[in-house]
Amino acid sequence: MRITKFYFMLLTIVATTVFVGCSDDDDSDTMAQVSVDGTVLFDDGDDFNGDVDGDFTGNGGSATRTFLWMNNLTTADYNSDITASAEGTFNMLVLDADGNTVLNRSLDGASEPDSFSGVTDAGASGIWSVTISLSSFNGDGSFSLSEGN
Repeated sequence: MRITKFYFMLLTIVATTVFVGCSDDDDSDTMAQVSVDGTVLFDDGDDFNGDVDGDFTGNGGSATRTFLWMNNLTTADYNSDITASAEGTFNMLVLDADGNTVLNRSLDGASEPDSFSGVTDAGASGIWSVTISLSSFNGDGSFSLSEGN
């Protein structure tokens, strides 16, 4: 009788591991990635000087990455363009050296326009913070920043 109980419990543990441990309910197949000047950003806090050229891609995933950028002037020129299917959002948030928002723009993969460009609001020169957010983003795109006039 004890051997039967032991095998029954062992069979229950194995079956639970197979059916629960191998569940396909997670979204591990979705991803979103942000790169700046050819460097994939895995964590926040990377820092860059000079002109910044970034890329992003996703297959339905979401990601938010923040990096620091040295801007010796009080404005920045910016540009962004996406190639996306009917879903997902790209957002670019730029804070000046005092932490004030100088740019907060988004693009939605489901509608036009699919690009934006211009000059940020004036802010304090120094180390600026740039946050790139992708939400359920499917497609790819690029962005750039350079010191303003």
